Amino acid sequence: MLDGWWAEAFDGSNGWAINGHSAANPQAQDLRDASALFDLMENEVLPMFHLRDADGIPQRWVAMMRCSPQTKGPRFSAQRMPREYARRLYPRP
Repeated sequence: MLDGWWAEAFDGSNGWAINGHSAANPQAQDLRDASALFDLMENEVLPMFHLRDADGIPQRWVAMMRCSPQTKGPRFSAQRMPREYARRLYPRP
């Protein structure tokens, strides 16, 4: 779902997302979310996984697996948090 921290981290090359907007009717939202998820799986996720090169390696899938921690790790790590707090709370004159 494109909400919470995923909305901040998702860039299109590091994973997949479906609309995270809430609907007034929970049943309608469930149907919409399920449809979006199945569509994403059928048209993007599974084809990417099953498309293999001559060596049997899913190159696009591997590229996304490598991109994901590279783009998300630095933004959501315990190393970044104390540094950012110190910089924001105790700025240098």
